[in-house]
Amino acid sequence: MPAVQFSAAEWLLVAQYELLLFAACFFALGALDELVVDCSYFWLRLTGKARTPKLEDSDWGSARLAGRAAVFIPAWQESAVIGPTISHALTVWQHAEMTIYVGCYRNDPHTIASAMVAARGDVRVRVVIHAAQGPTSKADCLNRLYAALCEDEARSGELARMVVLHDAEDMVDPAGLAAMDQALWHADFIQLPVLALPQGGSRWIASHYSDEFAEAHGKTMVVRGALGAALPGAGVGSAIARTMLGTLDRKARGDGPFARESLTEDYELGFRIAALGGSSHFLRARAADGRLIATRAYFPAQLSVAVRQKTRWMHGIALQSWDRLGWSGGAISQWMQLRDRRGPLAAILLAIAYMLVATTFIGLLASNAGLIEPPPLSPLVEGLLAFNIVALAWRFIMRAVFTGREYGVAEGLRAIPRMFISNIIAIMAGRRALSAYLSTLRGAPVVWDKTEHRDHPALSRDAELLA
Repeated sequence: MPAVQFSAAEWLLVAQYELLLFAACFFALGALDELVVDCSYFWLRLTGKARTPKLEDSDWGSARLAGRAAVFIPAWQESAVIGPTISHALTVWQHAEMTIYVGCYRNDPHTIASAMVAARGDVRVRVVIHAAQGPTSKADCLNRLYAALCEDEARSGELARMVVLHDAEDMVDPAGLAAMDQALWHADFIQLPVLALPQGGSRWIASHYSDEFAEAHGKTMVVRGALGAALPGAGVGSAIARTMLGTLDRKARGDGPFARESLTEDYELGFRIAALGGSSHFLRARAADGRLIATRAYFPAQLSVAVRQKTRWMHGIALQSWDRLGWSGGAISQWMQLRDRRGPLAAILLAIAYMLVATTFIGLLASNAGLIEPPPLSPLVEGLLAFNIVALAWRFIMRAVFTGREYGVAEGLRAIPRMFISNIIAIMAGRRALSAYLSTLRGAPVVWDKTEHRDHPALSRDAELLA
């Protein structure tokens, strides 16, 4: 029997069909996964297990804390934003029991100077100079701050009650510290929501973070906390019991409680606490005026910077943490870890999907010209495509609803086209993350690939969102 010969166009059609089936199957699995989270969230809301309480006390910014609070802010080349961050925190957090520890490097004099000027001689601020040439890693800087805290405790004879993590660009909530202080009676690790502020000059790049955090910290983290899964730390608005940090330090044999070799030590922190038997709580509450008690900040407004930041997140969370943490906890925790680690696969599938859209369009043109005859779709593929189209429409609705709840109807509607921007950034970051991970497997060192910050909401009209 003679061999059947296929033309290049026919081979292309066969490859396109197989890729379509592959992508459609995995997109359907992802849609079912998201639907389970959606249903869990709505069930928790209906049963009152995921309600957002309103805190009525209007004096949260000056309320007496149950013990000393140490706020750690690692800073490398943050002279543009560290001053407004410290000034704002000192203004809205008037607690006498609070000390802000700002970690700087000896070869970064501009950040040191900005931090000292912003402190205005306030004894509640301690600028800690790292002896190493910067940057090392963010976790290493945090460990230096922890060592400074231990020195202060040894001198005073008084242990801190909690350590709070923040970044140099954060705009803290007036009620945040006192709310975490109260919640720490019932958990070892507290995480406040993060709100990425929309930026008028970057409606599509910077503001896509607003959409992602609004849904992740308005729905997914709520479900994780309610189901008892380990909570990943966001690195900002995170409070850890001092005794738990001491346990982590002892586990590291005095090397410091923060994993200095990790790209995403904040993400790992919650899992390491859970592995030691500690409890976590996602604290989502509103102030008396309806404001969500959250950490607010600007996120990257340039495409290249956003891709670099997402690369570090994907590398650390989806790839490095797999090596470092493995699979821990029960079925719910492992399900959530699987969701965290699907980023590189999702990037590949998104790239395939956009390629299929382009080839399908070209195929339609060729078919209309009579050059090729595309094969009919099987009932399975047709069913998968129909399901995925409905699921995509549902995802648009969910993203718009959660964004609109925090930022208004206009931003909620913009969130729909911004999903395509999120996808493009994810594709670009996925490729870079895989390349970076392979480099670390060949021995490349872990460095603080920090995001550059130039603007601060405290100096912008966007600060009115806190009012």
